[in-house]
Amino acid sequence: MSTSTVSMASIAPKKGGGRRKLSLPVIMLISAAGLALFSLVRLISGANDLTSVGQVSGALQLAVPIGLAGLGGLWAERAGVVNIGLEGMMILGTWFGAWAGYQWGPWTGVLLGIVGGALGGLLHAIITVTFNVNHIVSGVAINILAVGVTRYLSNFTFAEAEGGSSKQSPRIEQITDITIPGLSKWLAELQAEHWFFVSDLAGVIGGLVTNLSLLTVVALLLVPGTWWVLWRTSFGLRLRSCGENPVAAESLGVNVYKYKYIAVVVSGGLAGLGGAFLAIVSTGIYQEGQTGGRGYIGLAAMIFGNWMPGGLALGAGLFGFTDSLKLRGGAENVHAMLLLLAILLVLVMVWQLYKKKYLQAVIAAAMSALLFTWYSMTDALPSQFVDAAPYVTTLLVLALSAQRLRPPKADGLPYRKGEGK
Repeated sequence: MSTSTVSMASIAPKKGGGRRKLSLPVIMLISAAGLALFSLVRLISGANDLTSVGQVSGALQLAVPIGLAGLGGLWAERAGVVNIGLEGMMILGTWFGAWAGYQWGPWTGVLLGIVGGALGGLLHAIITVTFNVNHIVSGVAINILAVGVTRYLSNFTFAEAEGGSSKQSPRIEQITDITIPGLSKWLAELQAEHWFFVSDLAGVIGGLVTNLSLLTVVALLLVPGTWWVLWRTSFGLRLRSCGENPVAAESLGVNVYKYKYIAVVVSGGLAGLGGAFLAIVSTGIYQEGQTGGRGYIGLAAMIFGNWMPGGLALGAGLFGFTDSLKLRGGAENVHAMLLLLAILLVLVMVWQLYKKKYLQAVIAAAMSALLFTWYSMTDALPSQFVDAAPYVTTLLVLALSAQRLRPPKADGLPYRKGEGK
């Protein structure tokens, strides 16, 4: 390892932000406890679809575009560039992915979707890195520009194609799905027994091995891949140093502009991949407005995950699961979540009492009692509340996680070349 790399270790933050890292057995124990809690709620509420194979499979498909957008935000912000333009880059990914996909096949569409998003990232890098424009202003402008550009392009591409229109593309050929025949059927039968914990575990595993698109596998592999590149390579160390202290990084010989450009272009490419996933895998067609704010939710998942790939994946899974509850079970499943939240607040109350934070414990107890009452006195929830559930979840998660957040120190701050010399 070179002297400059060793020196830069002092620039980058310590792993885990100074907190003790969770071991694999502890993570597995926490996951098992969480699944047991879901199983208990399922038995009490009778919402048997809560952890079914279809529910988990649907949640995974809904979580992937959010997770890819979040990964894009992670790359950019770790290099010190705030990327509010993720939504626009996803829109470009959906359009370019569908345009190439219906003509030359789905995998060509995936590649062009990545290129489309990367072009949006390149534009954002030029505006923010080279010309030092405010990152938020640039991102909002890209979001607006992407809507206008795709609408304009659709008028003389999709509108003239057979089966297309000015607001949607022709049907795109699907990417191959993976299903393990014997195992998938056995797990589905086991889940249908509705046993405590065992059926829920079968539903979760079954959802991961049933109708799994190859592109989903690629997307899942990008999470540990991002962690390895950014936290286990000298390239990643240099990139993260640009987001922590670019002046010090430049003084050690790092080309800060180059790493910021790379990070933001990769960020756009990942968001574009998320958009291509929506058009090719989720729906098989491009439709105007189909991103539905997933770029912003991906940004929220990244913040919830504290700018770390693992936490980001957890946040994306949470938002995807909530959205899947709305689409599959509607009021019944979302109603069951009231009971889950009430039990979780009881656990929060106990934890706060253990830490001798009595005011927080009283607040948690009061909220838990309110939710228990709401659950016991109703059989279903209004449709408006069900539709708003994913967005309410986003707000609650951000509010509850705000106190432990630690963004890169130079995230969003202006930087000019030569400051470190």
